[in-house]
Amino acid sequence: MAHLSEGDRVALFDRVSQPGPELPAIEHARSNVIGTGPTGLGTSAARFPHARRPTGDEPDRANEANGTNQPAATAEAPVRVPPLHCPDAVRDDPALGEEVNNRLVDWAEEVGLFRGRLERLRSHQFGRLFMLAHPDCDDPDRLLVAARCGLAEWAVDDHWVDEGEDTTPELLGHRLALTHAVVDPVRLPGRYLAQFEQVVRQEPVLRAFRSCLDHLTGIATPTQVARLRHELAVMFVGYSQEAQWRSSGRTPAVWEYLLHRYENAFFPCMVLIDPIGGYELPAHEFADARVRRTYLYAGTASVLLNDLYSMSKEDPTDTNLPNLIAAEEQCSLQEAVDRTARIHDELMHTIEAEAALLSAVGSPQLRRFLAGLWAWMGGSKEWHATSPRYHAPAAQS
Repeated sequence: MAHLSEGDRVALFDRVSQPGPELPAIEHARSNVIGTGPTGLGTSAARFPHARRPTGDEPDRANEANGTNQPAATAEAPVRVPPLHCPDAVRDDPALGEEVNNRLVDWAEEVGLFRGRLERLRSHQFGRLFMLAHPDCDDPDRLLVAARCGLAEWAVDDHWVDEGEDTTPELLGHRLALTHAVVDPVRLPGRYLAQFEQVVRQEPVLRAFRSCLDHLTGIATPTQVARLRHELAVMFVGYSQEAQWRSSGRTPAVWEYLLHRYENAFFPCMVLIDPIGGYELPAHEFADARVRRTYLYAGTASVLLNDLYSMSKEDPTDTNLPNLIAAEEQCSLQEAVDRTARIHDELMHTIEAEAALLSAVGSPQLRRFLAGLWAWMGGSKEWHATSPRYHAPAAQS
């Protein structure tokens, strides 16, 4: 990618048009700048495909989409998730989503995940999430590859943290070490490898990770598989940090929690954007600090959205950003929710500006990846706003 001076960056952050043909030169990038506006992270008015800017007086479309328009319930008082600056889903194919979801539940049964909870798993519509998040793929087999990986990641929480036979937080570090030994296959002498394999056979989460990675290798390059392994290792660090809070009873500061969400986010799901789409983002662009920063902002913004929508199903004492802001800043929970939404929106504005700039000067694969990142966030928002995982069904009259 062409080198940009700080002055060029500030100018382009002001307002950048929708990416067009490849623009390798900075003069071409300058030609796309239109108008002026405030500068700095989160203040640009950059445009990107499928962007949607909520106004202060529009309805809460997330709850409206759920068909109930009911606010999230908390111990303090009902709170309302405000309109968020986030794209809408690019496509919604209910039949494709149901096909992926049914196959995903069959796979979960095959590896032993969610025993006794399979119908509840089916109702959460994880297959729909991956249909929404990857609109450039209409192949249920490829979408199922992403869904298997995502469900294995969710199973860590749902089997070892929130539910399961033993959710003692002190056990999580050991379990994650075993999981990493499956994700990045351990090399042990044969005598000891057999003992490890016996453990894998007895643990559904370990079997799920081995299976999902085996399926991924059928469509992804070794580099793309290695990227997922890296993101999973980072996520495991975040899980271990959260387990320490639980075991010690310590409440983290807001800054520490935001650092945690920089590690425990949707990066393992998002890193599959290009293999599911059937192409590969060049290694030098994936590793570029500017691309990495935008990608990390996107994962963090998406997981803060998860914090907002998952509040209704969590215990009021659970660790999430609104609860921590309310405790640290001595404000109401609604004010904390609103501040969380503003942090989310600040990240989203920065992602727009950075992605528009990078699309103007990067390769066609980078433009496609960034558009896929944007689409992934829109699909994730739609799923979070409608999935029974976070919203109780409307009462029957």
